[in-house]
Amino acid sequence: MSHIARHRPRIAAPLLLVLCLAPLPAKAWDIGAEGLICTLTHATPDIVLRLTYDPALPEYSITLTTPAPWPDFPIFALRFDGDQAMTIQTPRHVLSDGNRALTVTDGGFGNVLDGLQFNTTAMAVTGDATVTIPLDGAAPAVAAFRDCGGVPSV
Repeated sequence: MSHIARHRPRIAAPLLLVLCLAPLPAKAWDIGAEGLICTLTHATPDIVLRLTYDPALPEYSITLTTPAPWPDFPIFALRFDGDQAMTIQTPRHVLSDGNRALTVTDGGFGNVLDGLQFNTTAMAVTGDATVTIPLDGAAPAVAAFRDCGGVPSV
């Protein structure tokens, strides 16, 4: 009986350790669904944006959570800069989580979706607080969000 040696390529232990510990690129915009509710999230060190659509209601919501509390101010605005620059505002926002989370709900979010999909930056503004949200990579995620569960764009 002959013995055949099999050679397996080996990766040096230090290289393997580096490969295992190297950070994986994080997805900047995450699209998903929680049951029938469609979600789109984006996080930066300054803000976490969470957009939802519940087709059972039907209703959209956007929640913007920051490390510091939002000021209690009667008007909230989203300003978009880019190809379809616009400003949208509402007095119908709610603060929660020690005023760190600001939420707006509505039956139509066409302007919000267009703003996120077709611009380069968004600025969330209320009172004297302004938080900039870079929209790099948002367009494909917003397009997928629009398709999630037959989300209407208006």
